[in-house]
Amino acid sequence: MSTPFPPEAVEAIKRHMNDDHADDALLICRGLGGQPEATGATTTGVDAEAIEFAAVVGGREIPVRVPWSTTLTERAQVRTEVVRLYRDACAALGVPARGEH
Repeated sequence: MSTPFPPEAVEAIKRHMNDDHADDALLICRGLGGQPEATGATTTGVDAEAIEFAAVVGGREIPVRVPWSTTLTERAQVRTEVVRLYRDACAALGVPARGEH
């Protein structure tokens, strides 16, 4: 697990995901992370290869790692990849994705 991101960037990404995009994280875990029964999700890590979550399934936290489409080399790529994962998860689950914000 390699990361091009300094620890403070990882913390900022996790904070942003958990504060503003917890529902998106849950959709990603359900649709792409192999946890269709998840009832909650917390972003726990980000590296060059994937984003990691703690999904709540049956009252237990299950680690979930969802790979990016490519190896990331800079922080700006994280947003693009999270949006792609969100849209792919919505498509997989048959739920409408919201518009860009």
